[in-house]
Amino acid sequence: MASRPGFLTDWPWTPLGSFKYLVLAPLVIDSIYSYATLRDHDKLLVVALMVWRIVHSQAWISFSRYRTAKGTTRIVNKSIEFEQVDRERTWDDQIIFNTIIVYLVKAYVIRNNPVPFWRLDGVVLTVLLHAGPVEFIYYWFHRALHHHYLYSRYHSHHHSSIVTEPITSVVHPFAEHIGYTLILGIPLITCLLCGTVSVASLFLYLTYIDFMNNLGHCNFELIPKPFFSLFPPLKFICYTPSFHSLHHTQFRTNYSLFMPMYDYIYGTNDKCSDSLYETSLEKEEEKPDAIHLTHLTSLDSIYQLRLGFASLSSHPLSSRCYLLLMRPFTLILSFILTSFSSRTFVFERNRFRDLTIHSHLLPMFSSHYISQQCKKSINKMIETAIIEANKKGVKVMSLGLLNQGEELNGYGEMYVRKHPKLKIRIVDGSSLAAEVVVHSIPVGTREVLFRGQVTKVARAIVIYLCQNGIKVMVLREEEHCMLAGYLGGHCKENLVLTTNYSPMIWLVGDGLSREEQEMATKGTRFLPFSQFPPTQLRKDCFYHTTPAMIIPDSAQNIDSCENWLGRRVMSAWRVGGIVHALEGWEEHECGLDGPVVNPPRVWEAALRNGFKPLVLPSVETKGLSNGY
Repeated sequence: MASRPGFLTDWPWTPLGSFKYLVLAPLVIDSIYSYATLRDHDKLLVVALMVWRIVHSQAWISFSRYRTAKGTTRIVNKSIEFEQVDRERTWDDQIIFNTIIVYLVKAYVIRNNPVPFWRLDGVVLTVLLHAGPVEFIYYWFHRALHHHYLYSRYHSHHHSSIVTEPITSVVHPFAEHIGYTLILGIPLITCLLCGTVSVASLFLYLTYIDFMNNLGHCNFELIPKPFFSLFPPLKFICYTPSFHSLHHTQFRTNYSLFMPMYDYIYGTNDKCSDSLYETSLEKEEEKPDAIHLTHLTSLDSIYQLRLGFASLSSHPLSSRCYLLLMRPFTLILSFILTSFSSRTFVFERNRFRDLTIHSHLLPMFSSHYISQQCKKSINKMIETAIIEANKKGVKVMSLGLLNQGEELNGYGEMYVRKHPKLKIRIVDGSSLAAEVVVHSIPVGTREVLFRGQVTKVARAIVIYLCQNGIKVMVLREEEHCMLAGYLGGHCKENLVLTTNYSPMIWLVGDGLSREEQEMATKGTRFLPFSQFPPTQLRKDCFYHTTPAMIIPDSAQNIDSCENWLGRRVMSAWRVGGIVHALEGWEEHECGLDGPVVNPPRVWEAALRNGFKPLVLPSVETKGLSNGY
C-alpha cells in the first residue's frame, strides 16, 4: 500500500479475495456459448489470451525464483519477506482488468466482424507506435509518478519492493494501471481505428509487454555480453534487469519503459548501469553452507514450494476449497515433477547470520516412501545429493520428513557408513525434536499417555520422562515391549501398559486412530512427536504442532511456510541442521545406534542462536526446567 493511498487505489474486486476470478465468469460463459453456437469464435480467443498471459508470467516467476535461490548472477543481495509477498499477491489483477477491456471492445466495438489472424501492416504499425509515442509518453508519465504528490499516493506502492521479482512489474494501484492501459493501448487502438488490427498483433504485443516487464524485474542478469557487443546500439533500445534494478534502488534514475534511449536523451540514465551489468554477469553460483533436504507430502503440497505461487506458499498448508478446482492442473504438474525429475533441486535460500542455507526438494510425495519399489531410487537420489554437496564444500545436510526414516536409511546412517570420508555432516535432527517435545510438557505433569510408532525421537522422550519420575502410559503391548527394551532398573516402573485414556497429556505419533482420539478426555492436549501432525478431530481438545521452533528475527529471506507450520516457524529437524552449522560441530548426528540426544547442548545452542519454543495452544506453559 502507498504511504498515503489516493483515489482508486484498490481494485474493484478486492473484497472477493481469492475468488476474484468470479468476475470473469460471465465473460467465459458467453465466450464458450458463442463458440459452441458458431456465433463468434473470436470471443474465445480473449479467454485463451488471458490463460496464455497467466502461464507466461508464472513461467517467468518460477524461473526467476529458481535462479535467485541458486544465487546465480544475483543483482541486489537483499531478502524478500512476507510483507512483500502479501503486497504482490495481486499481480494478476492487471490481467483480469485487461481481459475485461479486450472482451468489451470485442463485444461492443468489433462485434461479430471477423478479426484476421495476421496483417503485416498492423504488426509494423504496432511496433512503430510502441517505439515512438508509447515509450516517450510512458517515460514522462513515469517521471510524473515520482513527483512527491503522486509518489506518496500511488507509485510508492510499487517501489516498496527494493528486491524485485517478475510479478513486481505489475503491482500497482488500480488508478495507476488505468494510466498504463491507456498508454500501452495506443498501438492497438490505432490499429483498430485504421482497420489493421489482427489476432497476431494483439497476442504478440501483449506477450512482448509481459516478456519485457518480467525480464526487467528479475533480480538476476541473464542477457549475455555478446548481445550488446555485436551491436552496441541495442543498449539504447533494450534494457536489462540490472538497468531497471537501479531504478528501484536509486529511485531518480532509469525511468524508461523498455527502451533506455530516453534516459540517455534527457540525462536520467544511472552512471552505474554498465558497471552493474558487467559485475552481475560475473557472479558465480552461490555455495551454501548447509542444505535441508525435504520432499513433497500431499498433492497440494506442490503449492508450498516458493517456486510456484508465493501467495499460497506464504501460508500454512491446509485444505483450500478453490484448490479442488485446480486438481487437474495439480495432477499434471505432480506427474511431470515426479516422472521427469530424477535429482534434487534447490527451491529456497535463507540467510542466518553469515551462513547461507538452501532447501532442496526430492521430487517425491509421501506416498512414494511407502512403496518398496521407490525406496531404492529415493536412497539413490539422497546419496547423490549428499555426494554433490560434499564436493561443493557444504558443511551440513539435514534430512527432513521421511528422508531420514528408520526403514529407508536408518536415520541417515547408511550414507555415513557407505562413505566414511565424508566431510559434510549428516544431521537427522532427532535430538532437537525430542528436546522440543519435552520442553512442551507443562511443569508439574506426573503422567502422560503414549501412542504412536516407536521412533528414535519417541524413544528419547520416553527414556527422559521415565528417568525423571514421570509415568508413561502405553496403550498397545507391542509398543510397551519395544520401549521397555530401552529402559533399565527402576525406570521400567514408570512405563505402564494401560487401557486408561484419562491422562490429559498425550504424546502422539504416526498411527493414532480416530477411535483413540474419541476416547480422550475433554481438554486433552495432543503433543505430536512425529514429522506429520495428527488429524484434528476433537474441537474440545488442544492440538500442538509437530516439533518446531520460532526462528530469530535476524533470519533473512523468509517468505514461505514450511508445510503446515506458521510463518517464521521451522520444524525442529530443520532447525537442528541449522544449529549444527551455526555452531560448527564436527560430528554427524544421525543413525540408529548413535547418541539419541546430546544432553542439553543442542537445545541450549538453539536458544542461544535466537530460536524460540512454541507455546501450547490456549494454555500458558513452560518447559521442564532441567532439560536432558
